[in-house]
Amino acid sequence: MEDLGEVLITARRACGLTQEELATAAGVTQAALSRYENDLRQPEPEVLARLARALGVTETFLARAGRVHGGMAIDAHMRRRMTAKPTVWRQLEAKLNMYRLHARMMFEEVSLRAEQRVPTLDPIELTPADAARFVRMQWRMPLGPVRSLIRWLESAGCLVIEEDFGTTRVDGLSQWIDDHPIILINMRAPIDRKRMTLAHELGHLCLHSVDVSEHVEAEANEFAAEFLMPIEVIRPQLRNLKIGRLHDLKREWGVSMQALVERAHGSGLMSATERSNMYKAFSARGWRTTEPLSGELAPEHPTLPVDIGNALSRKGLAAGDIAYLAGFATPEHNELFPAAQPRLRPVG
Repeated sequence: MEDLGEVLITARRACGLTQEELATAAGVTQAALSRYENDLRQPEPEVLARLARALGVTETFLARAGRVHGGMAIDAHMRRRMTAKPTVWRQLEAKLNMYRLHARMMFEEVSLRAEQRVPTLDPIELTPADAARFVRMQWRMPLGPVRSLIRWLESAGCLVIEEDFGTTRVDGLSQWIDDHPIILINMRAPIDRKRMTLAHELGHLCLHSVDVSEHVEAEANEFAAEFLMPIEVIRPQLRNLKIGRLHDLKREWGVSMQALVERAHGSGLMSATERSNMYKAFSARGWRTTEPLSGELAPEHPTLPVDIGNALSRKGLAAGDIAYLAGFATPEHNELFPAAQPRLRPVG
């Protein structure tokens, strides 16, 4: 069981458990658990079974999970604010890794056929803006605003998972699962910020799957801006931008007013002084913390994980079978590929 210790640490951290708490739940001493986590000793089969139950996974999952990729690895990225607590984003990083490992187990048994694919591009050969234009062209996306961004991502085989992060300080994370990417996003974010996070993480997946530079965040931001707001299309609307016009543009493009201001400034259509004055007007209205109109934008929610669960259910697999395929101990632990519950019809 190579790398079992790393998987135990990741699973424990994803569950929000301390070493002492997991040891108690599994009926082992903390000293013994420490040796397991540091690969100094292999647990006996019955001990492995207790550890798996305490972590909500199967013994097979622990045995086959393999090496865990950390948040600073070249194929994992996180969009977070500088004020985010390390304990928070480390737990989220662990959750992302656990979802990746569960998805890998599922995809070993189930083939995922995608209409498109998320390309991996060289940031040395392509600028982030050129890369965004390439992806839009490859996916044959219509000109103008991106409608149903999550649907486009899922059609390219990207597994999008939405959950409450318990904080607004982290927006999203992304990582590759072999040939399929995975994005974890914060359901607390307003729709406009969620869409920007999705495009930002798509930029990471396209540009930073092989190598990274010291400018990865700026590159992902540039990719996201061009992907959601192609400059050749939006340019006329950003000229002489006034605060009253921002409401209409936000509704049309599905991005925040701040993103529109940054797009105008970054494209040379708004001076630094005009940008500063715009943000002063935002602050006076309280828009720097909560923008208006976000609740009016079309909602974005993933459907692919449930679609996979439903497809397996239609093939005759019970909820327990689906959970086992993905390495979850019980259907209740299976938060990744749940099958929709059938509706009960009244009799009589």
